[in-house]
Amino acid sequence: MLEQKKLLELKPGEQIEHFFIVKKCEKKTSKTNTTYYTLELSDNKSSMISQVFNDSPICDTLIPGSIIKVRGCITTYQGNLQIKIDRIRLAIPEDGVEVKDFLRKSEKDLEDMKCEFINRIDKINNQFIKSLLKLVFNEDDFDKFSNMPAGKAWHHSYIHGLLEHTLEIIKICDLLADFHPEVNRDILIAGAMLHDYGKIEELSFDNMFEYTDKGKLLGHIVISAMKIDSIIKTIPDFPDELKNCILHLILSHQGKLEYASPVVPKTLEAIILYHADELSAKTNAYKNALELEKNENSKWTKFIRLAETELYAHNINGNIDD
Repeated sequence: MLEQKKLLELKPGEQIEHFFIVKKCEKKTSKTNTTYYTLELSDNKSSMISQVFNDSPICDTLIPGSIIKVRGCITTYQGNLQIKIDRIRLAIPEDGVEVKDFLRKSEKDLEDMKCEFINRIDKINNQFIKSLLKLVFNEDDFDKFSNMPAGKAWHHSYIHGLLEHTLEIIKICDLLADFHPEVNRDILIAGAMLHDYGKIEELSFDNMFEYTDKGKLLGHIVISAMKIDSIIKTIPDFPDELKNCILHLILSHQGKLEYASPVVPKTLEAIILYHADELSAKTNAYKNALELEKNENSKWTKFIRLAETELYAHNINGNIDD
């Protein structure tokens, strides 16, 4: 395990000798025709920008996923922290660092989450749905599912994040089914479990969190629907209406056509799943943004493009006397 101070803990003027993974390396030319490189360097928690103001042979070789060792110091530019690099080199095997050292992981216990997921399948009453879920989440695919991030950058973007995100949605859906007995709980929970299943083929984390060719061409919604439809065909006498309702949950779970859903939610279960997904995703994304984009001199973060606003970090605790 890599032992070094986190980027979030570093202060201006602090000297560093750190390993980072390269998220981005762009070669640019200044107005004075000088070559420089803009690097986005990351540990397993956050990223920081650095600029190298010379024609660097090492920078010419860097690609996303490269691991480098940097000596330099932390500076500020236009109110943002940056790394001023004095020396840079590629990591070598003797350094004992690996890509996995730079990938975030869920803070929740993996085995506990896996047990919770499997136990929830066992509570399904409809035998067609239970058979479907057990076929989808066979040992190999469930292992992939359990390790995947839920996204590249916005929410639950860490190892085991997809499982964590799915369990959050299941709990929200269960609560709404308690409020509304008209809802078919088994269909709703099946939708919660299956809606993002295609992300096991949409995303990759061999070097960094990235989209696969298949993911870019088809997207996880289409991948999920195709895979679930093919598995349903192997289950004898699976009811057509049940199949259509489950596939509708997958196809509509992003809520709006402009959000890449092929259809909008048209059942009670579908509208619940859409909002449960949104609630889990945005809560996690805002929480991460408040942590990663916090400003020491203000309670406000910088403008978060995906949130379309700044976020306010209050320090109110739960003590009524404070």
